[in-house]
Amino acid sequence: MQSLQHKLIVSCQAPVDSPLHDPTVIAAIAQAAIDRGAAGLRIDTPAHIQAVRQRTSAPIIGLWKRQFEGFEVYITPQADQAKAIALAGADIIAIDATLRARPGGETVASLVDSIHRLGKPVMADVDTLESAIAAAAVGADLVGTTLYGYTQQTRHLNPPGFDLLKQMVNELSIPVICEGGIASPTMAKQALDLGAYAVVVGTAITGIDAQVKSYCETLDCGHDRDTYNVPYITSTDGQRHN
Repeated sequence: MQSLQHKLIVSCQAPVDSPLHDPTVIAAIAQAAIDRGAAGLRIDTPAHIQAVRQRTSAPIIGLWKRQFEGFEVYITPQADQAKAIALAGADIIAIDATLRARPGGETVASLVDSIHRLGKPVMADVDTLESAIAAAAVGADLVGTTLYGYTQQTRHLNPPGFDLLKQMVNELSIPVICEGGIASPTMAKQALDLGAYAVVVGTAITGIDAQVKSYCETLDCGHDRDTYNVPYITSTDGQRHN
């Protein structure tokens, strides 16, 4: 983890309905991030982690978003998902470490223990100081402000969680990662100045789907997503035409 200290980690993810949600594409995005100076990556799903690992030896924080009916927790909720992303090549396993219930009777403590038995450190994604302290108490190796503003308890708050970051830095002896809502290099620098061990940036760098949607909602772009979905035809001159 020392190679990540005071550095940028880029989250390379895409919605499941996006053309970017493809292992080869995600791996290319990840490689571009590393080539331009990022120190690490945050990658979702075993397939994407494996593809990224084949292209770079940079540290990967791996996770697997799995939704289970009746449960709000979805970031690596069980040991099975943790094992799969560890085998795919993740160096650090990220889990939801909020105080919410998990499927199958899994707890943060049991999940941390399972991951440690795989020989991997745990990044605890939290939403409050209480959940951060609880995660550290059961052995999490680092904590992140990842879920600040994304749980029922914090939904009224807007990321980035700089206030939470400061509290966690003051209260915990393990590294604190600032993640969520970092929209500019200036904000990333502010997070490091407040004591973050490292900063994770996703949407502002790699989130073309969310970024374009935001622009078009403001600009009233005036067409739906299928307007230009016309197949290309290759002509005899070898050029593509629609």
